[in-house]
Amino acid sequence: MKRVLLVGAGEVGAKHLTALAGADGLTVAGIVDPAPHTELPDGIPSFAALRPALAVLKPDLVVVAAPPGAALAAARVAAADGAAVLVEKPATIAAAALAPRPEDGRIFVGFQPHFAPGLHDLLARPPAVERAEVRLAVRRDPPYFRGWRRTHAAAGGVLHQQAIHGLALALRLTPGDVESVSATAMHRRNLAETEDRITADLTLADARSVHVDARVDHEGPPRHEVLLQLADGRRLHIRGRNLEAGLADPAAAPTHEQLRRRMYAAVLDAAEGRPAHPCLFPLSALRRPLEVIERVYRDANRVRATHPAAA
Repeated sequence: MKRVLLVGAGEVGAKHLTALAGADGLTVAGIVDPAPHTELPDGIPSFAALRPALAVLKPDLVVVAAPPGAALAAARVAAADGAAVLVEKPATIAAAALAPRPEDGRIFVGFQPHFAPGLHDLLARPPAVERAEVRLAVRRDPPYFRGWRRTHAAAGGVLHQQAIHGLALALRLTPGDVESVSATAMHRRNLAETEDRITADLTLADARSVHVDARVDHEGPPRHEVLLQLADGRRLHIRGRNLEAGLADPAAAPTHEQLRRRMYAAVLDAAEGRPAHPCLFPLSALRRPLEVIERVYRDANRVRATHPAAA
């Protein structure tokens, strides 16, 4: 039985507790959070700090579900102690913070939708992609924007917090430097420093392109999709509320708990020296998406609503 230490008992940490409870061969050995925001399961030791928990429990896997910045620091401490580490996206909003460290090879980013049906073969043998479109339409209301999520410096924007699953996938499949950016960030509801919608067109080397349309003020059903236009003329549609249907029928999509369990197993396999699962996202690979996001926000035209009716 592999021992798991969860760092962060908030909204995302609760989702991991649910997934871990049904994971074969895994047991939650402890939880680290000085001020938990979710009810902790009975019988599981809790700690206010990470280092004492690592010393007592010696976990095989550490799942870090803390806010950005704190998440990266915790992941590196756990990896340096010898654990395999899964850190929730985006881990940090500063690309410069990802300057390589010796322990980074034991750290992977929690993009569970990348384990959706059909993506294994797509990522193992990437096709030539001419254009990728990332579409996200969800709704985040005032309770979501509390604490650290209220400021861009702590949380980043829509691209860091919501659209990064699809954007990171699209960028894995469209290599090359970004040559130009045209973007607009729209602030309507003013619930936090983050924007309600951002659109961006990225031109990459060799005439490849990525289009992003991501919003968190959507009134309809949620969706997060990636559309790929291949050089051979084919179009691939990665679908779902959050990509979870992959290339398969949305009606048969796995649950997010199932996707997380696949991800845990893949991280442990890689840490034990087995070939890395193609759907795993190494920490080192996160730097490019963050650099792209930084450039989008740097160059974006910001549009702010001036009339209450715009909300």
